[in-house]
Amino acid sequence: MALTVSQVARLAKISVRTLHHYDALELLCPSERSDAGYRLYSQADLRRLQQVLFFRELGFPLEEIRRILGNPDFDLRAALLMQRRLLDERAERLDALRHAVDAALASIDQGTQMSGEEMFEGFEPARYEDEVKERWGDTEAYRESKRRTAKYKKDDWRRIKEEADGVFDGLSRLLEAGRAPTEREAMDLAEAHRQHLIRWFYPCTPDFHRALGEMYVSDARFTENIDSKRPGLALFARDAFVANAARQSS
Repeated sequence: MALTVSQVARLAKISVRTLHHYDALELLCPSERSDAGYRLYSQADLRRLQQVLFFRELGFPLEEIRRILGNPDFDLRAALLMQRRLLDERAERLDALRHAVDAALASIDQGTQMSGEEMFEGFEPARYEDEVKERWGDTEAYRESKRRTAKYKKDDWRRIKEEADGVFDGLSRLLEAGRAPTEREAMDLAEAHRQHLIRWFYPCTPDFHRALGEMYVSDARFTENIDSKRPGLALFARDAFVANAARQSS
């Protein structure tokens, strides 16, 4: 039996406005109409909505979801298996961080001192190293980054994380305040991030930095990681990187 927009909204625990937005994007268009012209969702539509919501929970941008679902070769079972794998990876990361938090709490409660290694167990500075090597392994930037990072200790990685977090926290505050990524403050934070890469990893031109921002929104794993701070942050950062690159080139 076909369902109305309001019925689907209650069932999926989303707003009617969201369903209208998905319809306008041609991401999820109701396949039926009532005699009175009201939108009606079929069982196939509900399966597609489930896929949209799974991908959204995993941090995929709506445009990327539309592209995936619109592929004539889209395989529902393969998509579900991929989503399960991504969720397993997220669960493993969160579990490692949960254990790190428990250890930190135990050290406070017991009045013990954690070693440097124990304090930063669960963090993964090389989480994307295999993919980075595949994409840029033949570049001088990659070789330079490998040379530098081979010498870094725990304190270095802590400073690197604090600097990067500072940039993205600043961008997150601007996003929350409704500011535009093309504003000077956002571009200044983007430039701070570029200088951070130059200082710690490799020479990073404005064009290279802009391409890095594009990867933040085109690769769901990067999007998920960045958007864990605030939904939409990856896209906001990308736009700030693009605006800053244009400013640097002018």
